[in-house]
Amino acid sequence: MTSPQSENKTRIKVAVMGAGAVGCYYGGMLARAGHEVVLIARAQHVEAIVLDGLRVQTAAFDEYVRLSASTAPSAVEGADLVLFCVKSTDTESAGELIRPHLAPGALVLCLQNGVDNADRLRAVLPRHEVAAAVVYVATEMAGPGHVKHNGRGELVIEPSRGQGFSSAAAALALMGAGVPVEILDNVRGALWAKLILNCAYNAVSAIVQMPYGQTVRGEGVTDVMRDVVAECLAVAKADGVTVPGDVEAAVRKIAETMPDQFSSTAQDLARGKHSEIDYLNGFVVRRGHALNVPTPANRVLWALVKLLESRMS
Repeated sequence: MTSPQSENKTRIKVAVMGAGAVGCYYGGMLARAGHEVVLIARAQHVEAIVLDGLRVQTAAFDEYVRLSASTAPSAVEGADLVLFCVKSTDTESAGELIRPHLAPGALVLCLQNGVDNADRLRAVLPRHEVAAAVVYVATEMAGPGHVKHNGRGELVIEPSRGQGFSSAAAALALMGAGVPVEILDNVRGALWAKLILNCAYNAVSAIVQMPYGQTVRGEGVTDVMRDVVAECLAVAKADGVTVPGDVEAAVRKIAETMPDQFSSTAQDLARGKHSEIDYLNGFVVRRGHALNVPTPANRVLWALVKLLESRMS
């Protein structure tokens, strides 16, 4: 199959910090389009990628993509664009690790779950340009150095404010690699819209270890999800956030467009890892408490996932 590499006119250097399923997918697509990409990942993935390349499996192609890989945060050195893909729990610590190595004009693009990661990262990287992004993609690591794309893939990116590498330049590179991108001023609202989707699906999928399409067929589950969504919207309104679009319709669409997808929270628990639940339903619970908005459905889901996590200790 012909690669889009020939269509790429401006080659950029990209580093992916925390190259799990999301980072490997977008990094792989950029490398396939001819950009210089280094993935900063766990040793088992780095070893496989160095040996054979990154296997990117999608409905349209299944290819080994050649790119660089490292376990060292210093590999961000010289990058125009850093895709920041670590778990929300590691935002500050990972930011501190890359800070000494970032090029002055680099753009750090947060491809993370949750709504406050970019703000938290800006506190760690006050001299660097940080932009938030909303990620709508279903991916999984199907093995060492093997990323599988299960659906969607679009990004919504916050406009950059500085004079260095820009959000517009990042969008151009990503779109040239086959990734749909929108630059949007109200990224805070879009992040909340994504947060609500995660709050509706992630914990349920994790607790029962079922994909989205099966969970919504469970008796009473869609009623629980409606309660979760209503609480999230009430907290967002009290927090002065305008959530764009028809959120209820978007929630229904997830099960239709990604019926076989397990949530990232489910994948974490299945691997014996702690999840980002504190930054999903847990975040809504904390903001609700601060704003005097009741969040009982979100609290129950958060508490149950935390209980499951406690078995790993």
